Amino acid sequence: MEKRSFSKEEKLAIIKEASINGVTSTLEKHGIYPASFYSRKKKFESMGEEGFNHGMTPQFLKRIRELEKENLALKQIVAEKELENKLKGELLKKKQALEKRKRSQPGTSTKA
Repeated sequence: MEKRSFSKEEKLAIIKEASINGVTSTLEKHGIYPASFYSRKKKFESMGEEGFNHGMTPQFLKRIRELEKENLALKQIVAEKELENKLKGELLKKKQALEKRKRSQPGTSTKA
């Protein structure tokens, strides 16, 4: 058999085809060694489509997912801080406008 590279979509289609038409006939049709097929199938079952990416291991995928969760949490914190700062700014503007009005009204004293 000559060496051939398959895209992620082709690998997925071959795995699905093998489950429908049988492994032996599908492998012969596509010229794939059984070891290659079962290796791809195992990666797909354990990691999904991301398992077909070059160099992807379960540990690497787990680390990526952990980093994605951490990134999401950090984005939420930043969004909360931005909202908090915006609200503080609005409150300061209102407070300053109120103090300015009090100072500009005639007949009010600023003595305590």
